[in-house]
Amino acid sequence: MSGRIGRAWAGLAERTEAATPPTRDRGADALRALAILGVIAGHWLVTAWTFDHSGNIQVTSPLASMPSFIPLSWVLQTLAIFFFVGGYAAGGGLARATARGSTAREWLGGRARRLVAPAGPLLLAWAVALAVLAAAGVAPGSLRALATPALGPLWFLAVFGLLTALTPLLVRVRHVPLLLTLLGVVLAVDAARFAFGGPAWLGWANLAAGWLVPYVLGLARARGALAGGRVAAALLAGGAAGAVVLVTAFGYPASMIGVTGSRVSNLSPPTLAAVCFGVAQVGLALLLHRPLGVLMRRPRLWAGVVVANLSAMTVFLWHQTALTVVMLVTVPFGGAPGLASPPESPPWLLLRLSWLPLPAGLLVLACLAARRARAGRTEHGGRPA
Repeated sequence: MSGRIGRAWAGLAERTEAATPPTRDRGADALRALAILGVIAGHWLVTAWTFDHSGNIQVTSPLASMPSFIPLSWVLQTLAIFFFVGGYAAGGGLARATARGSTAREWLGGRARRLVAPAGPLLLAWAVALAVLAAAGVAPGSLRALATPALGPLWFLAVFGLLTALTPLLVRVRHVPLLLTLLGVVLAVDAARFAFGGPAWLGWANLAAGWLVPYVLGLARARGALAGGRVAAALLAGGAAGAVVLVTAFGYPASMIGVTGSRVSNLSPPTLAAVCFGVAQVGLALLLHRPLGVLMRRPRLWAGVVVANLSAMTVFLWHQTALTVVMLVTVPFGGAPGLASPPESPPWLLLRLSWLPLPAGLLVLACLAARRARAGRTEHGGRPA
């Protein structure tokens, strides 16, 4: 069996290598694949469910009871790389489209279809699931605990779609003044919230301003800026120093993801600490860009990155649903350690790791189904999603 799989993968690697244009930026694709892996691993390790005294399902995080694992969030929170690579790809794609004679509106239309189409099946599936569970008598609180993690990736899609729509305007703006303005907005919003007691809802202004920072850095890279190791090292060092100072001297949370029960989250909405952390990630990504491009000259590694990128949106949108389905199967039996049990000690993480092949298998099935649906639409004259 392993021999057949190896031969099949070798054949796929050869075909992928032969079909890859010489101008393909393999380093950027590798960065996107790593970001996807980080997001999935992070969500699968920090999303936990428990039962209250009434038997209702509650969502929690192991970081609330095991703060010694907070450094994991510094490795697995890779959203800034997503936005950086997204800006880089959007800037380059728009430039190529206009060079071919397409309009910005035509380019945006194609991008919008690729972003919006995959969300429909997820929303439909959860609408049906929630209706069935509600009819079966599941409490509203339990429904929220199930749906919130699974539908959480849609916020990324909404923000990313907004930034994509702004791309034709953003490429005309000088990036350094824009970046300084965005950092000023994030700083002002945080100061209003934390120093002057402003309302919490002010923080949501940072949802666009905060993620625009790595996105605009990606646009700048697409235009040839940020070249050279010194710039990358400066972004890495400056961003990391800023995050450390904000955490140690100004009371920002050390975790770069939200922790259940915490008064402040660095991620929902993004704080200045999260933005500084994201700048550091962009610096690291710039340093890794070229070495990863060289490494991706190995056909078998490159084939894995191509497969991951072809299924990127499906994997991103459905990975939490896959984990939720596995957990739900255990609920009639009182839950299972590592899935629906209090995440209070390190053995819980080992148990969670032992369950992960199951949602991974469901994700593979979801990707195969999405690929078959795209092939069917293409065969019948439609546009692939």
